[in-house]
Amino acid sequence: MPRSSVASSLSAKLLLLTILFVLLAEVLIYTPSIARFRMSYLEERLAAAHIAALSVEAAPDLMVTKELQAKLLAYTGTHVIDLIQPGARVYMLSRPMPPQVDAVYDLRNTGMGMQIVDAGHALRLAFEGAFGSPGNRVIRVIDRSPNDPAQRVEVTMDERPLIDAMVEFSRRILAVSVAISLIAAILVYFTLHALLVRPMRRLTAEVVAFRRDPDGAPPLVPGRRRDEIGVAERELAAMQGTVRAALRQRERLATLGTAVAKINHDLRGILSTASLLSERLTESADPEVRRVTPRLLASLDRAVELCGQTLSFTRDGVLPLSPEPADLQHVAEEAGAEVLATVHPDGGRVEAEWINDIPAGTLAPVDAGQLGRALVNLGRNAVQAGAGRVRIAARTGPAGLLTLTVADDGPGLAPRARENLFQPFAGSARAGGIGLGLAIAREVLRAHGGELRLVRSDAAGTVFALDIPQGNTETDPVDGAGHKSFVSH
Repeated sequence: MPRSSVASSLSAKLLLLTILFVLLAEVLIYTPSIARFRMSYLEERLAAAHIAALSVEAAPDLMVTKELQAKLLAYTGTHVIDLIQPGARVYMLSRPMPPQVDAVYDLRNTGMGMQIVDAGHALRLAFEGAFGSPGNRVIRVIDRSPNDPAQRVEVTMDERPLIDAMVEFSRRILAVSVAISLIAAILVYFTLHALLVRPMRRLTAEVVAFRRDPDGAPPLVPGRRRDEIGVAERELAAMQGTVRAALRQRERLATLGTAVAKINHDLRGILSTASLLSERLTESADPEVRRVTPRLLASLDRAVELCGQTLSFTRDGVLPLSPEPADLQHVAEEAGAEVLATVHPDGGRVEAEWINDIPAGTLAPVDAGQLGRALVNLGRNAVQAGAGRVRIAARTGPAGLLTLTVADDGPGLAPRARENLFQPFAGSARAGGIGLGLAIAREVLRAHGGELRLVRSDAAGTVFALDIPQGNTETDPVDGAGHKSFVSH
């Protein structure tokens, strides 16, 4: 079996997709995580600023030294701290010359969406700083105190330390994500390789081996799995058996065709001799002999023609046709006469009624001999299966389609015959048959561009439909009038 490259193998694709999907999940998790990290950082600064501002309340005259004020602002990482308590009391710490504020963030009514937007803006500044001189903004942050929600804290601070902390957090998240992705990918890879890839390779090898040598390839032994792989193994094993049976049947048919081709020349000679001898029967003094002799000669001529057509079919694989406008009522009459002359498998003659409901003058561009052959096969199957009445009718359909129906009142097709309908040597419609009649009839209809269909088959009888394209041939209306009926006893 040709092996695919590592990059294009199913295992490599599974590994790559697993890594990509895990990284995608980490990105989806990272977005709210970085926003939450930024909020936590700012809340920590606000809590520290609240505690630093309380030193003003404890100082004499609510005043602290410049040295203590500078230390408190340095420890909290701020430039200005404002603590607003209930009653409008304000405690303030500030550098002598605080910088100008570039942006204000009020966290009191900020939802997750706005937090993500603000975090993204900060990361954009970090990205721009990575390709140039790192910039810094002075921001003012307003929120309720984490220590006492009744008090409000406002701080002015540099944004650069916050951005640096967010970048460091992102690096840690990236490292953890890569590690998780690799571990998960390896685990998923080996699991899927054992559950899917290895069985699929086995199935692929079986298919390739069977394609190369259907007869020599060992049969697939399905496992006991109940999932889709197990179903595929069992279906492949069943398909191999079906294909092998079909190939053996085709070999038998090919052997049969070769045998027919070999004996065709001798058989045609024998039939020609019989035809010449039968012509002398027309001069017989017995009126009954003279009456049946034309039908005998016609049967011999048809047998000779059938031999030639069979030889052509075995050589070319295509049924030879000579289509021309034919009177379908006449074709059905001749087919009925031949059917009623059939000898029953038990040795006696059939006793049945052939009802021809096709109106006179109904024309169709068909090979009359081949279409009659199909009708004979259908009728003969019916009467030999026990039907007492066979009715043939015609109706026109849409798009210039003419449909002949052959209905009988026999016992219906056996289940095995319905399952293998139209299959040579498998779909016999009667006991003792070999299943060629229906297969040949269908071949005739398909050669005309039509189709042979089973309409129904039950205890009330069997109905076949013969669809025949009419083309541009003018046909008389099919109204069911003028039918003919004759009985064989």
